[in-house]
Amino acid sequence: MNLTIDTHQHLLPDFFYEETNDVHAPVGGLAPMAWTKETSLSFMDDAGIDIAVLSISTPGVHVGDGQKAKKLARRCNEFLAELIHQRPDRFAGFACLPLPDVDSSLSELTYALDELGLDGVVAFTNANGIYLGDSRLDPVFQELEHRKCVVYVHPNASPDPAAHTLGLPDNLIDFTTDTNRVVAQMHYTNRFARTPSVKYIFSHAGGSIPYMAARFAIIDEMGFVPGGAERGTAADMFGRMYWDSALSASDPVLRMLRDVAGIDHVLYGTDFPYLRRDLAVGSKQRILESSVLSDLDRHGILGRNAAHLFPRLSSIIRKK
Repeated sequence: MNLTIDTHQHLLPDFFYEETNDVHAPVGGLAPMAWTKETSLSFMDDAGIDIAVLSISTPGVHVGDGQKAKKLARRCNEFLAELIHQRPDRFAGFACLPLPDVDSSLSELTYALDELGLDGVVAFTNANGIYLGDSRLDPVFQELEHRKCVVYVHPNASPDPAAHTLGLPDNLIDFTTDTNRVVAQMHYTNRFARTPSVKYIFSHAGGSIPYMAARFAIIDEMGFVPGGAERGTAADMFGRMYWDSALSASDPVLRMLRDVAGIDHVLYGTDFPYLRRDLAVGSKQRILESSVLSDLDRHGILGRNAAHLFPRLSSIIRKK
């Protein structure tokens, strides 16, 4: 049976949103629709989505207070685990970590994966200005590598004050730009090379990364950045990462992803409840009607590729 798996859908319980967002100036510039388990399931039914892999959204749990971040991460992860316990046939989930606090993140990672049984980890491009390729985070990524974890990377607002002076919402340009920053940093600090067993998923088709493939090739060819023998080329890296289709499911982007990464590494995502409901409902149809995809491609993007990443979802598929 061909199932549709949404790997980019957010859960936004009131307690998380109230602790991390200003309702008058939400992170990213766009206030999401009110979220409940019921609205999520109703949306999934309307959109023809069988399973959603849920994650919290920007700005993550750490907004400056380490103790509050630690407690909020635990509360979010237990809330998510209970949601999955209630509907294991409809929900999976990414655990959140109180990065950049390394010790607390290691503790929460163990609890969320071993005790709660969550399906992977969500990490944000930067946490209080510290990007995921930063050497200070090495112990966390060593553990993720040991566990061969799925790590879903979502953009965050830039720590650069200049980025917020354009009069534009972060989610228009700067979110995608922050994804560009972290992919480049993780590649050229050899983070990817040192965590070959981690399965990374990047939001929104990787920002502008596929479009910049030629630039990466030039940097590699000219040897600007030391460490090339260990990390290999960006072209090889593109084919190892996973890229979701949230806000990006147009034929030009899908064609580029096919050429740069391969369709077998493209996953379906809606960005609900941030994307307006009717547009999110229609996102699956855009995949189904794409003129650049074969039927095999469509099945891969909509569910088969994701099922390979999550053993628990594969078992659900076998039972249906």
